Amino acid sequence: MALLDVSGVTLRYKTSSAVVTATEKVSFTVDKSDRFVLLGPSGCGKSTLLKAVGGYMLPSEGRMAINDREIHGPGADRMMIFQEFDQLLPWKSVLANVMFPLLTARRLPRKEAEARARAYIEKVGLTRVIDAYPHTLSGGMKQRVAIARGMAMEPDILLMDEPFAALDALTRRTCQDELLQLWSETKFTVLFVTHSIAEAIRIGNRILLLSPHPGRVKAEVVDVDRVSNEDGSAGRLEKEIHDLLFAQAETAH
Repeated sequence: MALLDVSGVTLRYKTSSAVVTATEKVSFTVDKSDRFVLLGPSGCGKSTLLKAVGGYMLPSEGRMAINDREIHGPGADRMMIFQEFDQLLPWKSVLANVMFPLLTARRLPRKEAEARARAYIEKVGLTRVIDAYPHTLSGGMKQRVAIARGMAMEPDILLMDEPFAALDALTRRTCQDELLQLWSETKFTVLFVTHSIAEAIRIGNRILLLSPHPGRVKAEVVDVDRVSNEDGSAGRLEKEIHDLLFAQAETAH
């Protein structure tokens, strides 16, 4: 049984002037320990899909289930990490930010919550700033705190919405490396949204390609780790994915 099952999901939302169809009949499954990437151009509904998996909106059609339980709202089995740097509570220290959801959800007594928070802060390499406040941290450090906070809840799946997109290229690469190192240690499950083909190949072991608005499944690329690690194949894979996503549109023009 898949950890996450998305079956025939159409997502619509209202604006002041229209009803927008973000995705249409999208289906995919995520298995335990997958690094599953939703990849597509802006406006293809990938972030909307992630929010729906998080329980922040319900499908107009289709079904979403985690561990065979239909998703009807947010839950501690799913933790979301956003692109924005202001997702931390500015009046709380790094330690207090990571402890906050553990205490709010009453998952652990305070002493145990602190011990777990310290352990995950160490995993992301931020023990030296454990008592610092968000305004003193760089963008990359803030994202690492957000990752530690999400992972400290030990959710079934970590939802990451372009978490490194606002970082400079070098910091972005470092954060990607750290995420992969963290995954190699704990084998957590992640559903990751990006519009960067290179980042999708670097982060994912499976990549779902979505068409431009409304988002429909164009293809799924599997076994990315093996293919991209073969000599010279990462570049070829990037071109193949680009062609799958854009060749038809470029031909039309």
